[in-house]
Amino acid sequence: MANAAQIVAAFRDVAATKSLSDEEMADLVKDGILAGLARIYGATVQAEIDIDEDTGDFDIVVLRRVVEEVEDPATEISLEEARWDDETFEVGDVMEIPVDFAAFGRNAVMAVKQRIVQRVRENERDRIREEFADRIGELLSGELQQIERGKLVVMLNRARDAEAIIPWKDQNPRERFRQGDPIRAVLKKVEETPKGPRLILSRADPLFVSALFKLEVPEIYQGIVEIREISREVGGRTKIAVYSRDESIDPVGACVGLKGSRVQAVVNELGGERIDIVPWHPDPEVFARRALAPARVSKVLSDSERQVITAIVDEDQLSLAIGRNGQNVRLASQLIGWQIDLYGSREWLERGSELAMFSDAPSEDQYETADFPLSELELRPLVLAALSGAGYDTFLQIIDLERRDFLKIEGIGEEDADRLLQLIDELTVMEGEASSEGDGDEEDAEEASASAEDAEDADAGDASEAVSAANERTGESVAVAAEEASDDEGKSGA
Repeated sequence: MANAAQIVAAFRDVAATKSLSDEEMADLVKDGILAGLARIYGATVQAEIDIDEDTGDFDIVVLRRVVEEVEDPATEISLEEARWDDETFEVGDVMEIPVDFAAFGRNAVMAVKQRIVQRVRENERDRIREEFADRIGELLSGELQQIERGKLVVMLNRARDAEAIIPWKDQNPRERFRQGDPIRAVLKKVEETPKGPRLILSRADPLFVSALFKLEVPEIYQGIVEIREISREVGGRTKIAVYSRDESIDPVGACVGLKGSRVQAVVNELGGERIDIVPWHPDPEVFARRALAPARVSKVLSDSERQVITAIVDEDQLSLAIGRNGQNVRLASQLIGWQIDLYGSREWLERGSELAMFSDAPSEDQYETADFPLSELELRPLVLAALSGAGYDTFLQIIDLERRDFLKIEGIGEEDADRLLQLIDELTVMEGEASSEGDGDEEDAEEASASAEDAEDADAGDASEAVSAANERTGESVAVAAEEASDDEGKSGA
């Protein structure tokens, strides 16, 4: 049957276009022919359909049960009518009626076509739903097909039959596209519509920035570097917090790349949007200090119950910490997940804060309190073993011990105790330890005054020696104190 062979060939072309297997194609043809038979005999018709893939012939047989009284003409036939064909039929037998496909009328052929088209669309919808359901957050590329009432209709490169759009709220207002432009976006969600699944893409979601870094940074793709937190204001600024599972790999450096090549590629895709990359930290105070970069924070206080961070910065850093229209502090708050209350040093002092905390702002590392194993210190193996035997394995466990405490540990000698105290002094910074020069001068002056009082109680020779000793200890500070005293006497005399 030439027509049947042509139909099968056409079906195979459709199957190849729609990515259908041979079994799915055969099911489509059988289902379509069954729909055509239903148009001829009735909706409940039963039939056996075989397709010869080599010749393209259809073997169609309609099955009808022999009964005394016909209730369903589509599946039943009267005994009298059955015996017209064969007198041996009895009630309950099944009569096989061969049907020639060429006998299908126009209505039957249209029914076959509609059923096949419907089945093809259903298969496409199921395939798209299964393919993209697990790809949320993945970067997809395609071509801008048209702009329809503000939304961008995208034809994906690897799924041209999928309906994909970028709504207005998921677009970057600083970007402009034309029909036919290549475009990349992240899959935000799969939305069900009466016409089937619709892919909602986004270029404004923080997932888009994350997907771009995954594309540009091999360490993120391999899972060595992880983007822990991300906050974004579309077209303005993005902050991301990164963490490295490998201590030998700097997460920030991996994202920036050689001469900034990696981060610059992301910035170009975002249309010049600024990106701040900071290392993630589990301590909210340290994390908040880093999140407020590029501003330098003088002091951080936290309230874990209310999840509020109070950050104090010097006056020259206040505008940098706030950012344009409060953007920097707002993104930092979103990044750490806590509320950030930002104060300038002057405003905080008016609230009754201590002046000492606003000396020259130390570096970030001075404020960080991070425990680490003692094996990272330059200690002899025997000393490490002795400390471990006594239950001391980390730095914070020995930070408050004194020399006599170390000497009580078996295996720790005097030199080892001195070495441990030296390391603790080098690695420990106490807040308020650094004082201004004026405070130091006052302390020296007080020391000199005390020495002079001691000299008055002694005899003249001892007093001279005491004053000389005081001068040697205080040095220039005594001279400064003496000058200030003479100035005060002159003013009093005047």
